[in-house]
Amino acid sequence: MLWLFCFIDRANIGNARIAGMDDSLELRGYDYNFILSCFYIPYILLEMPATILCKRIGPGWFIPTTALLFGICSFATAFVKTRAQMCALRFLLGVFEAGMLPGIAYYLSCWYKRAELAFRLSLYLVMSPLAGAFGGILASGILRLGHFGSLTQWRMIFGIEGIITIALSVLSYATLTDRPETAIWLSSEEKYLCKLRLKLEHAGQTEAINTIDRAKLWRGVMNPITLSTAVVFLFSNITVQGLGVFLPTIISTIYPEASTIQRQLYSVPPYIVGALFDVFVPALSWKLDRRQIFIVISTPTIIVGYILFLASHSTTVRYVACYLIASTAFVAGPLSSAQVSANVASDTSRTSAIATNVLFGNIGGLVSSWTYLVKDAPDYTIGNGLNLACAFMQLVVSLGTLLWLRRDNKKREGRNVVQDLAGLDKQEIEYLDWKHPLHALCGDNPMQLKATTKGNGRGATELLLAAIKGYLPIAKQLLELGAEIDAPRADTPGRTALEGAAEHGGLGMVQFLLENGAQTFGDGVWQYY
Repeated sequence: MLWLFCFIDRANIGNARIAGMDDSLELRGYDYNFILSCFYIPYILLEMPATILCKRIGPGWFIPTTALLFGICSFATAFVKTRAQMCALRFLLGVFEAGMLPGIAYYLSCWYKRAELAFRLSLYLVMSPLAGAFGGILASGILRLGHFGSLTQWRMIFGIEGIITIALSVLSYATLTDRPETAIWLSSEEKYLCKLRLKLEHAGQTEAINTIDRAKLWRGVMNPITLSTAVVFLFSNITVQGLGVFLPTIISTIYPEASTIQRQLYSVPPYIVGALFDVFVPALSWKLDRRQIFIVISTPTIIVGYILFLASHSTTVRYVACYLIASTAFVAGPLSSAQVSANVASDTSRTSAIATNVLFGNIGGLVSSWTYLVKDAPDYTIGNGLNLACAFMQLVVSLGTLLWLRRDNKKREGRNVVQDLAGLDKQEIEYLDWKHPLHALCGDNPMQLKATTKGNGRGATELLLAAIKGYLPIAKQLLELGAEIDAPRADTPGRTALEGAAEHGGLGMVQFLLENGAQTFGDGVWQYY
């Protein structure tokens, strides 16, 4: 609900525009586009600092506080008298909303595993298209009131929606918690399980809660998947933010004879279609444990939609194009955030990866504020052409990322974990982050961990090699990642990790394997008395 009204408070300026805001504030030429840009400048610049602050103080305090502040800004917008005042409040709105999207994405990544995250992200990002639909319905209902206290016309939209946001933010102080370990509604066993589920996916990580490490921040930013996915989200968000702010204006050019309330309502159905796809596609992604391929295949419908806008002047065709574009335009939001989160290991690098993705996306939002210009009306050839080019680039970059992922994972499958980590201490292994040889990058065909098959070209398993060399931390990580503790060599029967430990690895390794359920020794069963 917080994200719903976060997006409404950002996009309701589009509803206010067709309700008389331009005439009331005497906006001319590019004034409207300039006002939109005032929001995105602080939104982009403060994205990373706000996300780091969210990790530092905890999402349970950070998210409600930012929601309260941007709700106050939205309410105050109802009382502006000049363009300068509107610009100032849009600037402050950008300041306070900067950490909301990456903050919630980071918060959910503290609870859910890789495969689960995309669908969970979609359950809150679906509020983006629903904000367009609900915002249109709410705006039409508000305009029927006639007045709200001293507020009339478009001012009521900002005033009433701002009050709702403030109320929700106050309520969220009592409902949000920082992370599973501090959730009062979970038992101690459930808290431990939540923590363990995530730890098993991130090899070598022992990071303390609420700590910031610059090296890990940089790891998250410079991950190739973070950067390529962020570029995809940049192109995608040009379309998404353009839809959020300009769809009521586009509808006005398709149905110029319709009343203001009818235009508000015409914008609702495309958003509803977008909301349905925004849940369905990530749900399918969750079931199949694939993300990148769905980012790729969600793009063609957007391309077709903008081609129809450019090729036809038919009212029906152009309105159908709105549905095609809205259907999959919003999908990249949850999928991209889930993808960058899944492809880093530590909590800190996950924070910076999500922030980088959202930062690039909001650069796209800034561009979107200048895609539909007054001089380009009513066909908006420039805006539709730019969005078509962006959709094509989204397809090219996402497809290239998919192919790179397949290639990189194939290379990782042939690596020898024990040799790669030999000589590294615990901190050095932790700083490897996504470069850790057991960290599989998540593409269309995630790396199949070779923890139970050949490790050195002679048939030995990775666990056997670790046992022979006495590398206890590596053996522990292999078991956490699903290595079969009694898996024999591939080329000769018998030889298990327990036998290797008994011969070469030392008493500590033998005891560790026995405590973790090892039984097979040679060709028989090891009896531990």
